[in-house]
Amino acid sequence: MNDHPVSRFNLAQSLLDPNLERHPDKIAYFCQDEEVSYRQLADAARRVAALLQARDIETGDRVLLVLQDSPVFIASLLGVMLVGGVAVIAGTSLTSEDYRFIQEDSGAQMLFASASLPEATALAGPSLPCLRCGESLAEWLTRLPGVSVSSVPRSGDDDVLMLYTSGSTGRPKGVPHSANDVQASAEAFAGGVLAMTSEDVVFSVSKLFFAYGLGNSFTFPLRFGATAVLHPAKPEPAEIRRLITNHRVSLFFAVPVVYTMLLKTMPPDWRPETLRLCVSAGEALPAPVAREWHAQTGIELLDGIGSTEVTHIYIAQRPGESQPGATGRLIPPYETRIVDEAGAELADGSPGTMHVRGPSLARRYWKRPEKTAATMLADGWLNTGDIFRRDDGWYYYLGRHDDMFKVDAQWVSPLKIEEVLREHPAVLDCGVTWRSLEGLNHPLAFVVPGEGQNPDPALDRELRQFAAQQLPSHMVPVQIEFIAELPKTATGKVQRFRLRELFTERSAS
Repeated sequence: MNDHPVSRFNLAQSLLDPNLERHPDKIAYFCQDEEVSYRQLADAARRVAALLQARDIETGDRVLLVLQDSPVFIASLLGVMLVGGVAVIAGTSLTSEDYRFIQEDSGAQMLFASASLPEATALAGPSLPCLRCGESLAEWLTRLPGVSVSSVPRSGDDDVLMLYTSGSTGRPKGVPHSANDVQASAEAFAGGVLAMTSEDVVFSVSKLFFAYGLGNSFTFPLRFGATAVLHPAKPEPAEIRRLITNHRVSLFFAVPVVYTMLLKTMPPDWRPETLRLCVSAGEALPAPVAREWHAQTGIELLDGIGSTEVTHIYIAQRPGESQPGATGRLIPPYETRIVDEAGAELADGSPGTMHVRGPSLARRYWKRPEKTAATMLADGWLNTGDIFRRDDGWYYYLGRHDDMFKVDAQWVSPLKIEEVLREHPAVLDCGVTWRSLEGLNHPLAFVVPGEGQNPDPALDRELRQFAAQQLPSHMVPVQIEFIAELPKTATGKVQRFRLRELFTERSAS
């Protein structure tokens, strides 16, 4: 529940001012060949704020940001907050149709877009002024006036940003968050679990437009005075290793598929000496990946789960007590309950739908009253749509409710099948859904073969035999479909419904 005391402050100012007092010349961000100090970042944010005020952006007005990860993104976000605006954050790989929908749905009155994203910059017009941006803050600043601006105080429960979820189907949904939400998520996870300090250097492969990446690279380092590494492009494994080594990264954040790729390409002599913790979220972390990562690097890989609606992670493993295969334990002050289809709370050991409440939960979806009523429940509870089992305080993620299916009257989670298949050396990645055969449902696996593997009937048989040795018969895939790349959301989640669509298309042809 969002029962915060009534207060008025400016989130951007509250993030910047302590750093300006303690260490103004400390590096806040590394990005490519650029180093940006806290003093330079604050100056850039004030210049952005001055520009917005000159364009008559007022308290509560929305500004759309479609930007590659860079200090320009950070300064733009802070500048919008300084003038009391609401930053509407969209992904960088959407279609022009999606961008048009988000702009119209949010009512954004100005656009900041990377010049390298023509689908976004195409939105510019007489009714939507657009500032085309590069990734270099120093080059960008020369275009903006250097004037003094006063920050606009707002209630802690007022919206300061809005993220658009990629969604499994249909149009993206806007999820507004307040300053209190943002601060609470930082205290709970970055402070309470990671014990982040100003000595840390953080690097998140997950991008800023993703709630997970926004916390990792924006809120957390600014709140604790740390340094963050940004990389505009999608980094390849060799580039990730280089950035970790060259910038002496201590906290690393990614999604499971990135850890899998790193393990499959890791030189035997690579030892990330400065890393103290690694974090995985976005999808369930397969237990073999967690074990192999620790064996190869000596660094704990902590799994966790969060959501756009909760702002960041609310269940996570803890340093020194990680358990591969478990999602983790509840992070104070969040609360959870696991319920059946009728909404009755279940005892430990019984799988059911997770409800969560806590200080960083969104209170509504933007302009979606029916979705809000179905998801944001009475007394501050959020229906996550995730299926969990709880045992002795540990939570085990079983999958999304929409991805579960029944075989022989038994519920099947795709995650367990995917975990087993990924252990086979011929499998780079995989996704599992279901198909109907003679009127009955059966598991269907889509496999991305590893380099040099021949996706032929022999490999199909080999993978199904491998699965049969480790899984109950009702969980063994009845068929393997080979695919070059899995359909995923912009934030890296496998879109299993698209796998079913793809199978239908292949069957028809």
